Amino acid sequence: MKPQRFSIRSRLKSFSFALAGIRGFIIREHNAWIHFAATLVVVTAAIWVKVSRLEAAALAMAIGLVWVTEMLNTCLEQAMDLISKERSPRIAFIKDLAAGAVLVAALTALAIGLFIFIPHLL
Repeated sequence: MKPQRFSIRSRLKSFSFALAGIRGFIIREHNAWIHFAATLVVVTAAIWVKVSRLEAAALAMAIGLVWVTEMLNTCLEQAMDLISKERSPRIAFIKDLAAGAVLVAALTALAIGLFIFIPHLL
């Protein structure tokens, strides 16, 4: 297969597809609403306590980690539902594993948040 030539138009089109995916995720997924609210709380708190640049970078990475894992979890769940509507132990394991990845990301973000905010609040 011959590689496509680089084009600004096709790159912009790719961005529009990505933005449509993010928009759809936020509109359709209840967990995205929770992550959005948590993101607003963390950003507001970071501004309020005047976190350092390094702390802000760590918080941004933690927030991004949670969002990315939740989006990939949603992708996997949707793909598994397309593969089979019937209950399957293997599909259930895949879905549970993806949900577990979100939990690990969220707990990591919580730990980072505690490391950053507790000293500011004490």
